Amino acid sequence: MSVRLIVRTFSELCITVGTLIVLFVAYVVFWTGVKAANASDGQIGRLQDEWSHGAVASPAPAPGGTTAPTPAPPAPEYRDGKPFAVMYIPRFGGSWDWPVLEGTRTGTLKKGLGHYATTARLGGTGNFSVAGHRRTYGDPFKDFPRLRAGDAVVLTDGTTWFTYRIDRKPYRTVPGDIGVIEPVPRKSGFDGPGRYLTLTTCDPEWGSSHRLIVWAHLDATQPVTDGKPEALRS
Repeated sequence: MSVRLIVRTFSELCITVGTLIVLFVAYVVFWTGVKAANASDGQIGRLQDEWSHGAVASPAPAPGGTTAPTPAPPAPEYRDGKPFAVMYIPRFGGSWDWPVLEGTRTGTLKKGLGHYATTARLGGTGNFSVAGHRRTYGDPFKDFPRLRAGDAVVLTDGTTWFTYRIDRKPYRTVPGDIGVIEPVPRKSGFDGPGRYLTLTTCDPEWGSSHRLIVWAHLDATQPVTDGKPEALRS
């Protein structure tokens, strides 16, 4: 085989490998984002449809001209892989909204954020903990390092707005540090039971050797019938 043929073959091989790499990067960066955007929009649409057909309607007039109390809406279901809330983080921009689904399986996190099933319910006593991708599948937590003390994290389950306030900048730890999602999370600075929120994501940006964590406390709640909370109006 001549040197020229060897060089040409090697060049063609390099071009082929390079093309495959470019296609793979395009899939990881672009196509998974498109799929995640479609999936998350679908989850939010599904929730809003369920909420619009729920018991959040205006009270009906009762006999005698008085207004009958509206029945309390059913508590949201926490079914594996299913959405039950929507999260907003104003620090990430006004268009940032992601569904929160039950569980943290790989397939679940491709559709939105995932609630650690062993942790507290939204707004409840304990530590409501949520995971999300830093990169790929829509990059929901791409700007995670920008979070600072005092930032709002707002969620709704269709009947109530829950506004949490972050207590400190992101904390870096290892994947096995499960103490960060305990009812009173370790190293959070919280000194007793409360209504807490933990957000977790991977670090570094394109790796997973570590985790970034932020902790927040429940600052305010209000019915959705009162309109958006102040954190989403400023």
